[in-house]
Amino acid sequence: MANLLSWSAWTPYILSENGLGIWHFRFPSLLGTSQLAGMLPGAYLGPILSAFLVTAAADGRAGLRVWTGRLVKFGVSWRWYLAVLISVPAVLIIATLPLTDGDFRLPPVVTLLAYLPALVLQMVTTGLAEEPGWRDFALPRMQRRYGPVVGTLILGVLWGIWHLPLFLTEWGGWPHVDLLTPVEFVVSATALSFVMTWVFNRTGESLPLAMLAHTSVNNFFSVVGSQMFPQLTSRDGMHALLIGSVVVTIVLLVATRGRLGYPPSVETSVAA
Repeated sequence: MANLLSWSAWTPYILSENGLGIWHFRFPSLLGTSQLAGMLPGAYLGPILSAFLVTAAADGRAGLRVWTGRLVKFGVSWRWYLAVLISVPAVLIIATLPLTDGDFRLPPVVTLLAYLPALVLQMVTTGLAEEPGWRDFALPRMQRRYGPVVGTLILGVLWGIWHLPLFLTEWGGWPHVDLLTPVEFVVSATALSFVMTWVFNRTGESLPLAMLAHTSVNNFFSVVGSQMFPQLTSRDGMHALLIGSVVVTIVLLVATRGRLGYPPSVETSVAA
C-alpha cells in the first residue's frame, strides 16, 4: 500500500521536467528544491497513511494508541538526543574524509546556525512522512516475527526499494544516474536500518529518536556536507553513507551479539 500510494503520487513528478521530461511542466522550487512540491505529498500518502489505515483495520483504537504512543515518545534521556546529534555527523565526516583527499573546511557560521532549524524541517517532512510507517508500524512486527537481524534486513530492503522511482527525478540525480547507484542506495538504506533499529530498541521504542537518526543523515549532506567538503559529489556522499552505515552496523551486531537492543523477554512472551 505504501508503494502504491507513493509511487502513484510521484508519477507526475517523474514525468515532469524535474524527471523524465515527458510532461512539459516543472514543479516549483520551495526553499531551494522541487522536492517539497514534487516528492513530499507522495511521501505523506505512502508509509504514514498506510500504517494508520492498516493499524486501524487490524488492531482498532487500542492499536492506534500504541502506534501514536511511539510516535510521541519524546521522554527519553537528553543524552540520547545529544549522542545522535553528534555521532551521525561525526561518522559521516570520518567516512567522507578519505573520499575527498582530506580536503576539509570548517563550515561558515551561518551554515552552523541553519543546521538545527533545517533539522527540525527534516523531522516534520521526511521523518514524519516515512518513519511512522517503517519504524513505528513495520519494525515491531518484523522483529516479533523474524527477530531483530532478519526483520531489520527485510525492512531495510523494502525501505530502500520504496525510494527507487525517485531516481528518475532530480532527487536521485536524474539524468546522471547509472544502474549501480540505486543498488548502492538500497544497500545503504539497509545498513542504516540496522543502526536505526538499535536506536529504536535501546530507547524503549522512541520514534522521535529513530527519526532523528534518519534525518540527521539527510541534514548533514543537504546543509553542511558541501560546505565542509567542496569536492564532495552526490556519488561521494552515497559512498560515505554506505561506508559509515556498514561499519557502524558491524560494530553494533558484534557488540550486541545480533540483539540490536531487542529485549529477549519480548520473544519469550510472544513464543509463550
